[in-house]
Amino acid sequence: MDMERRTFLGAAAGIGLSTMGVACDGSEPVAEPPRSDLFVINMLGGIRNPNRPPPEGSSEGSGLGDRPGPDARAISDALASGTAAVNTTLGYVAGPRDPFESSVADISRWNRIIREHPDSLLKVRSASDIERAAREGRVGIIQGFQNAAMMGDDARRVGVFAGLGVKIIQLTYNVANQLGHGSMVPENGGLTDFGRDVVAELNATNTLVDLSHSGEQTCLDGIDASTAPVAITHTGCRAVTDLPRNKTDRELRLVAETGGIVGIYFMPFLAADGMAVAEDVVRHVEHAVQVCGEEHVGIGTDGGTTAVDDMEAAYEAARRDVEARRAAGIGAAGGSPPGGAVLPRLPGPGPVRGGAHHLPARRANAPAWCRSSRICRARISSGDLPTCSRRVGMAPSAWSGFWDSTPCVSCGKCGANRTAQAAIGRGLNCDWPQC
Repeated sequence: MDMERRTFLGAAAGIGLSTMGVACDGSEPVAEPPRSDLFVINMLGGIRNPNRPPPEGSSEGSGLGDRPGPDARAISDALASGTAAVNTTLGYVAGPRDPFESSVADISRWNRIIREHPDSLLKVRSASDIERAAREGRVGIIQGFQNAAMMGDDARRVGVFAGLGVKIIQLTYNVANQLGHGSMVPENGGLTDFGRDVVAELNATNTLVDLSHSGEQTCLDGIDASTAPVAITHTGCRAVTDLPRNKTDRELRLVAETGGIVGIYFMPFLAADGMAVAEDVVRHVEHAVQVCGEEHVGIGTDGGTTAVDDMEAAYEAARRDVEARRAAGIGAAGGSPPGGAVLPRLPGPGPVRGGAHHLPARRANAPAWCRSSRICRARISSGDLPTCSRRVGMAPSAWSGFWDSTPCVSCGKCGANRTAQAAIGRGLNCDWPQC
């Protein structure tokens, strides 16, 4: 893509940090309305309806079977979100299918989906296509892989896929392949000679090198081997949450120093207990900006924009997905139930369009001691300031007049609400509205 780097990175930040009200001078953040001249590029996501069951024999998100295509609701929500382009995972990720043949077939399938929705979708081959999609009110589909196993033993296959319109290729998934080690390989080996050949071909074909899911040494070697800026399209910050799927400051900093960009995901790996909420997204974005600079930080949600209608059903589906991934040996530590792959408090297209701009300001208005509470943080990030009786180590003057006290009486009305249960299980009081 030939868009001038600053313009591309600024747009690729998705929700522009300036619209999030992040204060750079230490002053209190001020929430501002989203700027009309910015548009969203989701560095890794999709257009799918999470309420629709996956095809028989597949596990949604696991990479073990066919991923369902977008339905009318998913497309409508993507358009409403203001997303100009999204890096859409297609091709082989894991499982018994032939990596090369299944990847070619998936490209054909997505080309057909795009042709069937000419007023809504546009295949992205260059930066100008992203600008065109934004101008015409369509969503640009950037075709990308989350595993390079389909290269077999021939790095020249990169040219085949580049010719078919694949613009982003991730070197590894969580496990090892012929290019290097994924994040869950304990040996933490580096990029192989074949991996370096593939990186060279990616550079030669102007295909973006994606180092998400890679082990630390493979990531560092990939940055060093590439003559073009690289991306980590969907990750978190290990300094904030110490899990293998999150990247170290060294990795993040080197990506930025070589002109690349990092996308923060909306995944359970943002919180050590797997119960990530919107506040965790903000914490990881803020840290990444401190390490990389705001021009080098974006959003890669690793999900769609359609809201979950039934959270309990979604948690159950996530639990099954995690179990399937573990059984296949491709799961990552931290992506475990009850959180699964569901991030509550970010429903529907609104947050992607710019609704998250208010989170830092709301957090700044809460006492520091309550920010460590998962239940309080969930409520603050939703904008629903609750009553609170936590009062840990605080004199009455520190909380009196801010929130009234409504202790949890164990009425059980929160039912199976896992966020509330997680808080109560840690000895915190609960003021859930249903109580």
